[in-house]
Amino acid sequence: MAWDQVRREDPQQCRKLNIAIDGPAGAGKSTVARRVANCLGYTYVDTGAMYRALAVLAIDRGIPLDDFTSLGELASEVEIYGFDDDGVFRVWIDGEEITHRLREPETDRAVGILSMATPVRKVLVSLQRQIAERGGVVMEGRDITSVVMPDAEVKVFLTADVHERARRRWRDLIAKGADVPFEKVLKDLVERDAKDLEREWGKLVKVEDAVLIDSTNMSIEEVCDHIIELCEEKQKCST
Repeated sequence: MAWDQVRREDPQQCRKLNIAIDGPAGAGKSTVARRVANCLGYTYVDTGAMYRALAVLAIDRGIPLDDFTSLGELASEVEIYGFDDDGVFRVWIDGEEITHRLREPETDRAVGILSMATPVRKVLVSLQRQIAERGGVVMEGRDITSVVMPDAEVKVFLTADVHERARRRWRDLIAKGADVPFEKVLKDLVERDAKDLEREWGKLVKVEDAVLIDSTNMSIEEVCDHIIELCEEKQKCST
């Protein structure tokens, strides 16, 4: 598997930190991580897009989602290319762009199962760690602070009330033309939370040294400002 990232130059030439952001589905991790990366001139890594890309391919190839061995083989063989394009994280798999399919309801359901496959997670975590070795990375997911980047200088656990998370996800789907009831989105999120907390490897946890940010009543800008402040404090302490 290959994963390419567009590296932006840091205009302030400060020591580049690694920023790890974990949290449940719908908490706003992708939007926040992307904006923080752009502000700091860092590389944004959407680990969820990796799992979603594999979910799309598994669906297309008819691979049963409970066949974890075959899913692991798929993860080790396929080539995925992705980068942040002016606020849109675009993803290609085996030369075909599938960005428009990453957030479809079918993909949502499939990735909740595929992400529990230990063979898949081992392949992707190894790749994610290689990316983090470069430094200057903002990476978000479910197990970034606990498994992928336990040595990250800034660790954040971003969450929100499940009903607020469902409303955000539902509004996004409606804006894209999806015809899905709010109750269905809420049910799917509750089930996804349970899977994230129960899976065998890389389960969703708040590590002890992660800063908890509850975004229920916060704007995206407020969350980003808070994380950037954490980075500034960390840089001051290291100089």
